[in-house]
Amino acid sequence: MQIVVTLLIGAIAGWLTSVLMGTKGGLLRNIILGLIGGFVGGWLFGLLHISIGGEWVGPIVTSVVGACLVVFVVNKIFK
Repeated sequence: MQIVVTLLIGAIAGWLTSVLMGTKGGLLRNIILGLIGGFVGGWLFGLLHISIGGEWVGPIVTSVVGACLVVFVVNKIFK
């Protein structure tokens, strides 16, 4: 069940990142982007000692922040 929840949070975070950053992609891309964003956001928030509570909201916000950072860096590298 945890895998399904993780994929769902990744999909939501990836979709929100796509909307915020103006990128296009499908469901699979959104899930991958959200999962990578979760790792990056978790690392960054841990480094800065930031903790966002909540069962759903915290991981989604963390993943969106991390995914936006990933998209920003990738856009800067390839443009």
